[in-house]
Amino acid sequence: MPGMKHTRAGKRADPKIGLALGGGGAKGLSHIAFLKVFDELGIRPSVIAGTSIGALIGAFYAAGLPAVRIETIFTGLSLLDMTAMVDPALRGGSGLIRGKKFTSFVRGHIGHASFADLHIPLRVIATDFWKRSQVVFRAGDVADAVRASVSIPGILEPVSHDGRVLIDGGAVNPLPCDIARRESDFVVAIDVSGEKEPEGGQSEKPNIFESILSTFQIMEASMAERAIATARPDILIKPRLKNIRVMEFYRAEEIIGGVEAEARRLKRKLGAFA
Repeated sequence: MPGMKHTRAGKRADPKIGLALGGGGAKGLSHIAFLKVFDELGIRPSVIAGTSIGALIGAFYAAGLPAVRIETIFTGLSLLDMTAMVDPALRGGSGLIRGKKFTSFVRGHIGHASFADLHIPLRVIATDFWKRSQVVFRAGDVADAVRASVSIPGILEPVSHDGRVLIDGGAVNPLPCDIARRESDFVVAIDVSGEKEPEGGQSEKPNIFESILSTFQIMEASMAERAIATARPDILIKPRLKNIRVMEFYRAEEIIGGVEAEARRLKRKLGAFA
Protein backbone atom coordinates (compact mmCIF):
# COMPACT_ATOMS: atom_id res chain seq x y z
CA MET A 1 0.00 0.00 0.00
CA PRO A 2 1.39 3.45 -0.90
CA GLY A 3 3.00 5.22 2.01
CA MET A 4 2.68 2.17 4.30
CA LYS A 5 5.24 1.94 7.09
CA HIS A 6 6.26 -0.90 9.37
CA THR A 7 7.24 -0.94 13.01
CA ARG A 8 10.39 -2.66 14.27
CA ALA A 9 8.30 -5.65 15.25
CA GLY A 10 7.21 -5.95 11.65
CA LYS A 11 3.63 -4.91 12.32
CA ARG A 12 1.97 -2.73 9.76
CA ALA A 13 1.57 0.89 10.86
CA ASP A 14 -1.20 3.04 9.50
CA PRO A 15 0.10 5.72 7.16
CA LYS A 16 -0.37 9.36 8.05
CA ILE A 17 -2.95 10.79 5.69
CA GLY A 18 -2.62 14.49 4.90
CA LEU A 19 -5.58 16.39 3.51
CA ALA A 20 -5.17 19.50 1.35
CA LEU A 21 -8.30 21.63 0.95
CA GLY A 22 -8.02 24.22 -1.81
CA GLY A 23 -9.50 27.66 -2.25
CA GLY A 24 -12.32 28.53 -4.62
CA GLY A 25 -14.93 30.69 -2.92
CA ALA A 26 -18.37 29.13 -2.62
CA LYS A 27 -17.22 26.14 -4.68
CA GLY A 28 -15.21 25.15 -1.62
CA LEU A 29 -18.40 24.16 0.17
CA SER A 30 -18.00 20.92 -1.77
CA HIS A 31 -15.15 20.08 0.63
CA ILE A 32 -17.89 19.10 3.06
CA ALA A 33 -18.98 16.20 0.85
CA PHE A 34 -15.45 14.79 0.92
CA LEU A 35 -15.12 15.22 4.67
CA LYS A 36 -18.31 13.19 4.99
CA VAL A 37 -16.48 10.36 3.23
CA PHE A 38 -13.71 10.47 5.86
CA ASP A 39 -16.35 10.31 8.60
CA GLU A 40 -18.23 7.46 6.94
CA LEU A 41 -15.04 5.41 6.65
CA GLY A 42 -13.86 6.31 10.14
CA ILE A 43 -10.62 7.74 8.79
CA ARG A 44 -9.05 10.70 10.53
CA PRO A 45 -6.52 12.86 8.67
CA SER A 46 -3.19 13.31 10.43
CA VAL A 47 -3.02 16.92 9.22
CA ILE A 48 -5.20 19.32 7.26
CA ALA A 49 -3.74 22.11 5.16
CA GLY A 50 -6.28 24.64 3.96
CA THR A 51 -6.36 27.78 1.86
CA SER A 52 -9.19 30.34 1.94
CA ILE A 53 -12.53 28.45 2.00
CA GLY A 54 -10.46 25.29 2.51
CA ALA A 55 -9.03 26.87 5.66
CA LEU A 56 -12.52 27.71 6.92
CA ILE A 57 -14.00 24.24 6.32
CA GLY A 58 -10.79 22.63 7.53
CA ALA A 59 -10.87 24.67 10.75
CA PHE A 60 -14.42 23.61 11.55
CA TYR A 61 -13.53 19.95 10.95
CA ALA A 62 -10.23 20.12 12.84
CA ALA A 63 -12.07 21.69 15.78
CA GLY A 64 -14.15 18.53 16.09
CA LEU A 65 -17.30 19.37 14.13
CA PRO A 66 -18.43 16.33 12.13
CA ALA A 67 -18.98 16.89 8.44
CA VAL A 68 -22.77 16.53 8.71
CA ARG A 69 -22.80 19.33 11.29
CA ILE A 70 -20.72 21.57 9.03
CA GLU A 71 -23.14 20.80 6.21
CA THR A 72 -26.07 21.86 8.40
CA ILE A 73 -24.35 25.14 9.23
CA PHE A 74 -23.92 26.15 5.61
CA THR A 75 -27.10 24.74 4.11
CA GLY A 76 -28.96 26.53 6.90
CA LEU A 77 -27.63 29.93 5.85
CA SER A 78 -30.14 31.98 3.90
CA LEU A 79 -29.24 34.85 1.60
CA LEU A 80 -30.51 37.14 4.37
CA ASP A 81 -28.19 35.46 6.90
CA MET A 82 -25.21 36.02 4.61
CA THR A 83 -26.18 39.62 4.01
CA ALA A 84 -26.24 40.12 7.78
CA MET A 85 -22.62 38.96 7.91
CA VAL A 86 -21.52 41.77 5.62
CA ASP A 87 -20.05 44.76 7.44
CA PRO A 88 -19.26 47.35 4.76
CA ALA A 89 -15.81 48.90 4.99
CA LEU A 90 -15.49 52.61 5.49
CA ARG A 91 -14.82 54.78 2.50
CA GLY A 92 -11.25 54.53 1.30
CA GLY A 93 -10.66 51.09 2.83
CA SER A 94 -8.69 48.22 1.29
CA GLY A 95 -11.76 46.08 0.65
CA LEU A 96 -15.54 46.24 0.43
CA ILE A 97 -16.08 44.23 3.63
CA ARG A 98 -14.38 44.70 7.00
CA GLY A 99 -14.70 41.04 7.95
CA LYS A 100 -15.36 41.41 11.69
CA LYS A 101 -18.75 39.75 11.36
CA PHE A 102 -17.14 36.89 9.47
CA THR A 103 -14.70 36.38 12.34
CA SER A 104 -17.65 36.37 14.76
CA PHE A 105 -19.32 33.73 12.59
CA VAL A 106 -16.25 31.49 12.86
CA ARG A 107 -15.96 32.04 16.61
CA GLY A 108 -19.64 31.23 16.97
CA HIS A 109 -18.85 27.67 15.94
CA ILE A 110 -15.34 27.02 17.25
CA GLY A 111 -15.05 29.64 19.99
CA HIS A 112 -11.68 31.21 20.70
CA ALA A 113 -9.87 27.99 19.83
CA SER A 114 -6.12 28.04 19.39
CA PHE A 115 -4.33 25.65 17.05
CA ALA A 116 -3.22 23.71 20.13
CA ASP A 117 -6.88 23.08 21.02
CA LEU A 118 -7.74 21.40 17.73
CA HIS A 119 -8.53 17.70 17.40
CA ILE A 120 -6.58 17.48 14.13
CA PRO A 121 -3.42 19.46 13.34
CA LEU A 122 -4.28 22.34 11.01
CA ARG A 123 -2.14 24.49 8.71
CA VAL A 124 -3.75 27.66 7.41
CA ILE A 125 -2.27 29.42 4.38
CA ALA A 126 -2.25 33.20 3.95
CA THR A 127 -0.17 35.63 1.88
CA ASP A 128 2.14 38.40 3.08
CA PHE A 129 1.04 41.20 0.76
CA TRP A 130 4.19 43.30 0.85
CA LYS A 131 6.71 40.46 0.86
CA ARG A 132 4.64 38.50 -1.68
CA SER A 133 5.32 35.32 0.23
CA GLN A 134 3.49 32.46 1.89
CA VAL A 135 2.52 32.52 5.55
CA VAL A 136 1.62 29.23 7.20
CA PHE A 137 -0.30 29.49 10.48
CA ARG A 138 0.41 26.66 12.91
CA ALA A 139 -0.20 28.43 16.22
CA GLY A 140 -2.30 31.19 17.70
CA ASP A 141 -5.97 31.99 17.30
CA VAL A 142 -7.64 29.85 14.64
CA ALA A 143 -10.40 32.31 13.72
CA ASP A 144 -7.85 35.08 13.14
CA ALA A 145 -5.79 32.80 10.90
CA VAL A 146 -8.85 31.80 8.87
CA ARG A 147 -9.88 35.45 8.55
CA ALA A 148 -6.48 36.21 7.01
CA SER A 149 -6.64 33.24 4.67
CA VAL A 150 -10.03 34.23 3.21
CA SER A 151 -9.13 37.88 2.54
CA ILE A 152 -10.03 37.94 -1.14
CA PRO A 153 -8.36 41.02 -2.66
CA GLY A 154 -10.80 43.86 -3.09
CA ILE A 155 -13.59 42.06 -1.23
CA LEU A 156 -12.40 41.46 2.34
CA GLU A 157 -10.01 43.93 3.91
CA PRO A 158 -6.48 42.61 4.47
CA VAL A 159 -5.53 41.56 8.00
CA SER A 160 -2.74 43.18 10.00
CA HIS A 161 -0.91 40.51 11.99
CA ASP A 162 2.51 40.65 13.68
CA GLY A 163 3.56 43.63 11.60
CA ARG A 164 2.47 42.04 8.34
CA VAL A 165 -0.42 42.74 5.96
CA LEU A 166 -2.07 39.44 5.03
CA ILE A 167 -4.40 38.56 2.17
CA ASP A 168 -5.98 35.42 0.71
CA GLY A 169 -3.67 32.40 0.73
CA GLY A 170 -4.78 31.63 -2.80
CA ALA A 171 -2.46 34.37 -4.05
CA VAL A 172 0.52 32.09 -3.33
CA ASN A 173 -0.74 28.55 -2.65
CA PRO A 174 -4.36 27.79 -3.61
CA LEU A 175 -3.95 24.03 -3.14
CA PRO A 176 -1.46 23.38 -0.29
CA CYS A 177 -0.72 19.73 -0.99
CA ASP A 178 2.99 20.50 -0.50
CA ILE A 179 2.27 21.63 3.08
CA ALA A 180 0.25 18.47 3.76
CA ARG A 181 3.02 16.36 2.21
CA ARG A 182 5.59 17.59 4.77
CA GLU A 183 3.70 15.93 7.63
CA SER A 184 2.16 12.85 6.07
CA ASP A 185 2.85 9.67 4.13
CA PHE A 186 -0.17 9.85 1.85
CA VAL A 187 -1.82 13.02 0.53
CA VAL A 188 -5.39 13.60 -0.55
CA ALA A 189 -5.89 16.91 -2.38
CA ILE A 190 -9.25 18.47 -3.16
CA ASP A 191 -9.04 21.02 -5.99
CA VAL A 192 -12.21 23.14 -6.11
CA SER A 193 -11.08 25.65 -8.73
CA GLY A 194 -14.02 24.53 -10.88
CA GLU A 195 -14.90 25.59 -14.40
CA LYS A 196 -16.33 28.72 -15.96
CA GLU A 197 -18.44 28.88 -19.11
CA PRO A 198 -20.01 32.05 -20.55
CA GLU A 199 -23.79 31.95 -20.65
CA GLY A 200 -23.92 34.14 -23.74
CA GLY A 201 -21.13 32.52 -25.76
CA GLN A 202 -17.35 32.90 -25.90
CA SER A 203 -17.60 36.53 -27.03
CA GLU A 204 -19.47 37.58 -23.87
CA LYS A 205 -17.58 40.10 -21.74
CA PRO A 206 -17.75 39.83 -17.92
CA ASN A 207 -18.80 42.76 -15.75
CA ILE A 208 -16.08 44.48 -13.75
CA PHE A 209 -16.80 42.56 -10.53
CA GLU A 210 -16.79 39.20 -12.31
CA SER A 211 -13.69 40.18 -14.28
CA ILE A 212 -11.64 40.90 -11.15
CA LEU A 213 -12.73 37.83 -9.17
CA SER A 214 -12.56 35.39 -12.08
CA THR A 215 -9.11 36.63 -13.07
CA PHE A 216 -7.92 35.90 -9.53
CA GLN A 217 -9.39 32.42 -9.81
CA ILE A 218 -7.77 31.84 -13.20
CA MET A 219 -4.40 32.55 -11.61
CA GLU A 220 -5.26 30.29 -8.67
CA ALA A 221 -6.14 27.44 -11.03
CA SER A 222 -2.82 27.81 -12.82
CA MET A 223 -0.88 27.75 -9.55
CA ALA A 224 -2.88 24.74 -8.36
CA GLU A 225 -1.82 22.82 -11.45
CA ARG A 226 1.82 23.55 -10.69
CA ALA A 227 1.32 22.54 -7.04
CA ILE A 228 -0.15 19.22 -8.17
CA ALA A 229 2.73 18.58 -10.56
CA THR A 230 5.28 19.35 -7.83
CA ALA A 231 3.75 17.74 -4.74
CA ARG A 232 2.07 14.90 -6.64
CA PRO A 233 -0.79 14.07 -4.28
CA ASP A 234 -1.61 10.37 -4.03
CA ILE A 235 -5.30 11.06 -4.52
CA LEU A 236 -6.45 14.13 -6.44
CA ILE A 237 -10.13 15.01 -6.56
CA LYS A 238 -11.21 17.84 -8.84
CA PRO A 239 -15.00 18.09 -9.02
CA ARG A 240 -16.57 19.66 -12.10
CA LEU A 241 -18.11 22.72 -10.47
CA LYS A 242 -19.48 24.90 -13.24
CA ASN A 243 -20.47 28.56 -13.13
CA ILE A 244 -20.58 28.97 -9.37
CA ARG A 245 -19.60 32.49 -8.42
CA VAL A 246 -17.22 33.25 -5.59
CA MET A 247 -19.83 34.59 -3.17
CA GLU A 248 -22.75 32.26 -3.95
CA PHE A 249 -22.70 30.51 -0.60
CA TYR A 250 -26.51 30.42 -0.59
CA ARG A 251 -26.19 27.59 -3.14
CA ALA A 252 -24.63 25.32 -0.50
CA GLU A 253 -27.07 22.43 -0.88
CA GLU A 254 -26.65 22.41 -4.65
CA ILE A 255 -22.84 22.63 -4.43
CA ILE A 256 -22.46 19.85 -1.85
CA GLY A 257 -24.96 17.60 -3.59
CA GLY A 258 -23.39 18.22 -6.98
CA VAL A 259 -20.18 16.31 -6.22
CA GLU A 260 -21.69 12.94 -5.28
CA ALA A 261 -19.87 11.10 -8.10
CA GLU A 262 -16.50 12.46 -7.01
CA ALA A 263 -17.30 11.67 -3.35
CA ARG A 264 -18.01 8.06 -4.31
CA ARG A 265 -14.71 7.93 -6.17
CA LEU A 266 -12.87 9.21 -3.10
CA LYS A 267 -14.64 6.61 -0.97
CA ARG A 268 -13.47 3.82 -3.27
CA LYS A 269 -9.88 5.07 -3.22
CA LEU A 270 -9.80 5.57 0.56
CA GLY A 271 -11.50 2.27 1.27
CA ALA A 272 -8.15 0.51 1.60
CA PHE A 273 -7.38 2.60 4.69
CA ALA A 274 -10.66 1.93 6.48
